Amino acid sequence: MYRCLIANRGEIAVRIIRACKELNIETVAIYAKGDEKSLHVSLADHTICIGEANPLDSYLNINRIITAAKVTGANAIHPGYGFLSESTHFVEAVEQNDICFVGPNKSTIEMMGDKITARQTVNRAGVPVISGSDDEVQSVEEIKILAEEIGYPVVLKAASGGGGKGIRIVKEPEQLEKALTEAKSEGQKYFNDDRVYVEAFIPVAKHVEVQIIGDGENNYVHLGERDCSVQRKNQKLIEESPCAALTEERRITICNDAVKVAKASKYRSAGTIEFLVTEDAHYFIEMNARIQVEHTVTEMRTDRDLLQAQLYLLEHGELPFTQNDIVFNGHVIEARINAENPEKNFQPTPGKVKNLHLPQGFNIRVDSLLYTGYQVSPYYDSLVAKVIVKDSNRQLAINKLKVALDEMVIEGFTTTADFLYAVLNYPQYANGDATEVDIKFLEKHQIIKGVAL
Repeated sequence: MYRCLIANRGEIAVRIIRACKELNIETVAIYAKGDEKSLHVSLADHTICIGEANPLDSYLNINRIITAAKVTGANAIHPGYGFLSESTHFVEAVEQNDICFVGPNKSTIEMMGDKITARQTVNRAGVPVISGSDDEVQSVEEIKILAEEIGYPVVLKAASGGGGKGIRIVKEPEQLEKALTEAKSEGQKYFNDDRVYVEAFIPVAKHVEVQIIGDGENNYVHLGERDCSVQRKNQKLIEESPCAALTEERRITICNDAVKVAKASKYRSAGTIEFLVTEDAHYFIEMNARIQVEHTVTEMRTDRDLLQAQLYLLEHGELPFTQNDIVFNGHVIEARINAENPEKNFQPTPGKVKNLHLPQGFNIRVDSLLYTGYQVSPYYDSLVAKVIVKDSNRQLAINKLKVALDEMVIEGFTTTADFLYAVLNYPQYANGDATEVDIKFLEKHQIIKGVAL
């Protein structure tokens, strides 16, 4: 019998605990000081404090999490998303202590976490990558030769980068030396890796990702795509499935390419393959080797529980379904509700929940960590709820989500709900197939007067 420690907090910890309970798997909640009254703590079978509120002392502290697993008798660990979910050091520590890691193996995370190795792997699998270098670049002269082939602007990227760190857009040769120095320096500072590679710059594209799940051996399944183009500073705000701007032919091609990546990386567990999609092409960006915030969108559209599938794989060594079992139904949209003030440059607004009503109704789902009286912490991500709706087509789904957001009451602090409502109401987003909605959409349009992005 498994006892699963959830190496996370917030809404994803709540989500994992519920999935475990439904499969009669005992749960262990870890928490930092100040998180004692978090919802995931009250729902778990066992709880243990692992340190101070600072994540480095708690949710990012590998030794303390491993110790907590040993003390509580946990023989499995689910990392959720964020924190240590894609840390090879964490996976190694978990496996060295004979604990099962609910996620991909170390070699896959290493392969796909290294942007250069990932590009090479994907390219060999016959999946399009953005034009650029095949390996790290060593000098300005080498970049100049590449730039002559692919054209300016070019993008310099740290091989182990993430979160926008170690990236420089270069518009002309004179900027190369400074940009290379800065990209290498940031890579070294944030990731202890100064390797840099080069890609062509693609200014306008949609961000489309494909949910995959694999057993690491011979069963690799895609569960459709999600359009995640509505972003602010690379943070997704609204996600929907299917991507209305894709033809069925392009949809099939992109989803099949995602499966090729999963096979090439021998992917085990649930993950996401991200693509940039232009008018006439698509390119692999990266793999997210973990469950994602927006997995809920896919679950609603396919009627498949991805967390339970992960846990089924843990228990049985195989997936509970194959590609032929996946059936798509309706149009699904998710709005991420953050404790932020859009009118103050999306400044975090932690506070106590004074009054709470979460929307209900047919094909409406809310994943949240909130309850009346709960104090939202300033130490962690500002996501407090996800509202997901499904209807028979995109227009009806948009209308349903607007109704749900209008019904929702969160009092005690400011959230992004009103801003997201305005986006849903904005003609360029709401009308047609949202072809004009690309990754720069929010920057190009002032959705609400006075709210700058």
